[in-house]
Amino acid sequence: MLPDVSSYPLRNPAFLRLLAFRVSITFSYQIMAVVVGWHIYQITRDPLSLGLIGLAEVIPYFCMALFAGYAVDHYSRRMFGVLASIVLVINALVLAAIAAGWLWHESESSLYIYISIACVGFARAFIGPSYSALFALVLPRQQFARAASIGSSVLQTGLVLGPAIGGGMIAWAGISAAYCSSAVFALVAVAAMLSLKVRQPPATDSTPVFASISQGLRFVFNNQVMLGAQALDMFAVLFGGAVAMLPMFIHDVFNHGPEGLGILRAAPAVGAIATGIWLTHHPVNRHAGRILLMAVAGFGLSIIAFALSGSFWLAAFLLLISGICDGVSVIVRTTIMQLVTPDEMRGRVSAINGIFIGSSNELGAFESGMAARLLGLVPSVIFGGAMTIAVVGAVAKFAPRLRRLNMRDLH
Repeated sequence: MLPDVSSYPLRNPAFLRLLAFRVSITFSYQIMAVVVGWHIYQITRDPLSLGLIGLAEVIPYFCMALFAGYAVDHYSRRMFGVLASIVLVINALVLAAIAAGWLWHESESSLYIYISIACVGFARAFIGPSYSALFALVLPRQQFARAASIGSSVLQTGLVLGPAIGGGMIAWAGISAAYCSSAVFALVAVAAMLSLKVRQPPATDSTPVFASISQGLRFVFNNQVMLGAQALDMFAVLFGGAVAMLPMFIHDVFNHGPEGLGILRAAPAVGAIATGIWLTHHPVNRHAGRILLMAVAGFGLSIIAFALSGSFWLAAFLLLISGICDGVSVIVRTTIMQLVTPDEMRGRVSAINGIFIGSSNELGAFESGMAARLLGLVPSVIFGGAMTIAVVGAVAKFAPRLRRLNMRDLH
């Protein structure tokens, strides 16, 4: 039997442009994240300063996310993606100027770096809702599961190559040049989004902004499957944030340079890419809830093993395993969100998902920095992995519908 070509999202030009936007903006942000971490630690040599990067981003992200979701549902989904990308361009260039010493002396620059990262947090609040809403506009529903796997693979490609490019640029061309490369990728994202032609249905909901946001919150919190999946991922990322401490591991444990940082930052995404490719051809359907729970538990175990490894290449392998587990979690959760969410609420639901998941990355970085200062580097990462496993147990108990979920039940 010949395959049904209509089931292949990569034959859709609009989806390809959306993927180009996603990978470019991911390159930009990941390069910036690696370079900022290296830059700040070079200035301060303080693990808490790495955690403060996450806090500087998550506060404005958290404050803006729900309003961003409302705006995407009611106005141009495409133009918000464009504007967010432009903000990343400007911030990358500002950080490049700071690194070059054109604006402030290095000893005075930390505050301004944090302010620039806060602006990135505002911009990122719009990126997820824009992508999620456009995803549903350019694809038919029967392609959602396969497209979610492809989108995850593309995202993880950015997570692999972005840190590698960032670390390589620091080593070979310097911090300012690395920031400039982030700006270039953000410009590519602007071009990809401007080239995307979609017809957005007119907004018919005249509900006031706060009431509209409340509708989105009630939808998520009244759906046990979606709430359980998002809470599972949120707490796993919150407590399993070992990646934020990688500059400290590189300096103090493995004694490698910025190239080593790029390798370790890329390792989880290599595993996630392999997972995404596999799940593109073998989508999760039966026992999706159990697979999700086992994947997150595996993530926690691999983080504990990473902390105990003591060897650079063993650590890279364990981070790759964590990426495989995380890749399963991301694809299953994304598919659940796309299948469950009504079209008219995709911006708001994606924004709420961003608060659960996106903000937990930065809060996890802050938690990791505080825990590393209080407990020490290795014990803090072991603690985070153990808490991740405990969260899996709690969700399995209190969200039985998620535990018993088969994906076909959502179609």
